[in-house]
Amino acid sequence: MPIKHSTYFEDRVQSLASSRLGASFSVGVLLKGPYSFSTDSAERMTVTSGEIILRVGEASEATWRHYPRGTSFEIPAKSSFDIIIHGSTSYLCEYL
Repeated sequence: MPIKHSTYFEDRVQSLASSRLGASFSVGVLLKGPYSFSTDSAERMTVTSGEIILRVGEASEATWRHYPRGTSFEIPAKSSFDIIIHGSTSYLCEYL
C-alpha cells in the first residue's frame, strides 16, 4: 500500500493518501486559514482534532456549519466546498 504525500496552499494543508482492502483514504493537517476545495468522488471527512467550519455548494445558497473533533460530514461527488480553520486541525478523509 503505497503512500502519496500532497501539499496545498503553500504547504498549509498536507495530506497522506493510501488505500487498503480496496478503500481509498487520506489523513491530513490543516493550518489556520480559509480554503476552497473541489471533489471528483464523494468524500466522508472525520475531524480527528480541532474544528472545521464548512460551507458546501454555492456561497449564496449555503450556510456555514461547525464540525468539532469526533464529528463527520459528507461531500457529494463533483462539488466544491469552503472551509475555515481557526487552529491546527487534522482529519481522516474516506473516498466513497
